[in-house]
Amino acid sequence: MEKTHPQIMGILNVTPDSFSDGGRFTSSEDVGRQVEQMLAAGADIIDVGGESSRPFAEPVSESEELARVLPVIEHIRKISKVPVSIDTTKAEVARQALAAGATIVNDISALRHDPEMVEVVRGYEGLVIIMHMQGTPGDMQIDPGYEDVVEEICAFFVERTGWMEEQGIKKDRIVIDPGIGFGKTLQHNLDILRNVTTFRQLGFPVLIGHSRKSFLEKLFGLAMEERDCPTAVLSALCTQQGVDILRVHDVGLTSQAVALAKSL
Repeated sequence: MEKTHPQIMGILNVTPDSFSDGGRFTSSEDVGRQVEQMLAAGADIIDVGGESSRPFAEPVSESEELARVLPVIEHIRKISKVPVSIDTTKAEVARQALAAGATIVNDISALRHDPEMVEVVRGYEGLVIIMHMQGTPGDMQIDPGYEDVVEEICAFFVERTGWMEEQGIKKDRIVIDPGIGFGKTLQHNLDILRNVTTFRQLGFPVLIGHSRKSFLEKLFGLAMEERDCPTAVLSALCTQQGVDILRVHDVGLTSQAVALAKSL
């Protein structure tokens, strides 16, 4: 992955229960408008998800997830050549999404949820994003604990990426995501955010997904609709640490934050 500037990944959740924008993008017209707005604002990647991974979220069936994401990916392909990421832990969803025009697999389980996912990932040439999560969305925020969160996440990625390379997935295809808010307390999230450079020393591009997360509520008492400004500030700080991809809801503010950080 050639690093010229942080890539901005715009989040497009097509779920009724996503923690931030659930239920907003349910028609092709809504999807088209949102994609066009994100592209105009500077999105480099569109990340499409059909199953909420918020804390205590209920699982979604494979058929329901496919029904949500495939029409969206197909519609994006009709209006743009922007790289599309499929946010899923299910091999068949990833397989069909790639056939529909997605080019990146974003698996929050780091290829651990579905044993067939490694075969899907090995069968195409695009990027694969793996995330650290302690537990599952159903239990990850029940008293998460670490001796040293940064050290343990790094050890996790050493194991996972080593295994992936043994499975025939080339190192230059792998992106790592420390998993802000996925089995982490407020302090764990802050430790991750101040150690982007540490994660980059593992030799893989780093994605940070901090957008509108609940730790901002814990810090400032902010409602969901008030969290884009601190999200942008953190985007600028991560940019100064050399982050490779920023996964965000408000692409415009993030673009401004990245430009400002680079100018300094």
